[in-house]
Amino acid sequence: MIAGQTHPLQAGNAVAAILVDHRGRYLLQLRDERPDIWYPGHWGLFGGSVDAGEDESQALRRELREELELEFAQARLFTRFDFDLRPLGLDRYFRAYYEIPIAAAELMQLVLHEGAGMRSVSGDEALAMRLVPYDGFALFLHHRRGRLVGQPPA
Repeated sequence: MIAGQTHPLQAGNAVAAILVDHRGRYLLQLRDERPDIWYPGHWGLFGGSVDAGEDESQALRRELREELELEFAQARLFTRFDFDLRPLGLDRYFRAYYEIPIAAAELMQLVLHEGAGMRSVSGDEALAMRLVPYDGFALFLHHRRGRLVGQPPA
């Protein structure tokens, strides 16, 4: 453990939901101010770890049920980030991002169980917030995907 750190952080495979409402706004989670989690006090996407024996779809369904009481019909893989932490003595991990449309009625029924808050914001508002860095990059790619060479505008 590095001097001054009392709460070690655990790396692992994870999934995250880019929840897009009927107006094209993103639903974000304000992470708790806890020293044992990655990026406390930052805004990010809902989701979490892929547990042993789960596939990505099962993990995403479990996490959204636990965090928001959200059940969803469809999720489309948007992007996946691979992190090679072997030089740090760890392993290789991924974070997979799934786009999930959410209707206005569903949005109103959500119950926040994890995090300090949630907010629906435009893409430009989201990119101006204090975001978890890798979630911020995924949101940038999603919101600005029309700028990517070879991609049709959103």
